[in-house]
Amino acid sequence: MNTQLLQAALRGPVWAAKLTDDDRRALSPLFWAHVNPYGRFRLDMESRLDLEIAA
Repeated sequence: MNTQLLQAALRGPVWAAKLTDDDRRALSPLFWAHVNPYGRFRLDMESRLDLEIAA
């Protein structure tokens, strides 16, 4: 959703005139910062899910 909102804001003529190619390239890593390409997940083995509530 954030990507869609940002695209809508940057589509306007005011921003289109201000952004350079370098600016546009700098935006793309923002949307990939949450991706974990190595498949590593940190697990907290000391905490448990309360399955009584879910049942």
